[in-house]
Amino acid sequence: VRLAESGGGSVPAGGSLALSCAASGEIFSIPHMGWFRQAPGREREFVALITASGTTDYGDSVKGRFTISRDNDKITEYLQMNSLQPEDTAVYFCAAMFAPLPWSRRLEPESYEHWGQGTQVTISS
Repeated sequence: VRLAESGGGSVPAGGSLALSCAASGEIFSIPHMGWFRQAPGREREFVALITASGTTDYGDSVKGRFTISRDNDKITEYLQMNSLQPEDTAVYFCAAMFAPLPWSRRLEPESYEHWGQGTQVTISS
């Protein structure tokens, strides 16, 4: 399974960006898909999740500003990021898993089976 991210870039504070992540390869079921981010010197941080059934969840720092969605026909997820702040600067990674996802472990990067290469998001003040 391959995850290919697109989008990202650099915008001033208050701006918006959109990310997408398309899954390809031998895919026989709808995966849970999520986004994590990692800033220099920091651990990988949960950003958002959309389950195979469409349930969503967000990290506390992005609630109300970011929106995750998906297109199951294209096996693609999207992350609309609004009101971006300099602290949102990070490499954003797409993640997916096909096994049942224990809800209590959804924030843990180790719970996800597949990862994209990451895309840089830079917010200037």
